[in-house]
Amino acid sequence: MPCPPRPGNSAAAAIIRACLALAVPWLAAAPATAGQTTQVTVGAGRFRVEIAETEAERERGLMYRAALPAGSGMLFVQPRALPVSFWMKNTHVALDILWFDAQGRLVKISARVPPCTADPCPLYPSGGPVAWVLEIAAGEAARQRIRIGDRLKVEAAKD
Repeated sequence: MPCPPRPGNSAAAAIIRACLALAVPWLAAAPATAGQTTQVTVGAGRFRVEIAETEAERERGLMYRAALPAGSGMLFVQPRALPVSFWMKNTHVALDILWFDAQGRLVKISARVPPCTADPCPLYPSGGPVAWVLEIAAGEAARQRIRIGDRLKVEAAKD
């Protein structure tokens, strides 16, 4: 989940997505409504993901989940491409965190990030501006042979 939270709302994110869709055609099918799920692909990996688009959804992230099955995850839609940091507070499962720039290109993989077991929780920075962050089960990025430079493809959102 992101830390610290960034200002934004789903209306602002929708406007940003619409503008980016003109320059990035794969983004046209991006999710438009919070609380939905969709399919995404990254390289050879395919995942059914929940969408965290609002500030509240991004703040909660995958907190309090006892498990995260392989092939599933959460896609965090940032209100604009910015450097962000995530932490694992109240997240009970290890994750791979995949960081994507505004063009949907994978720019960083934080592999096998462990749950936070004591305060203060460590921060995991993006290392540069990102527009999308994908959290998947720990080890999935390696298992699916996902590599830096792979593209994020987002299908139309499903309820």
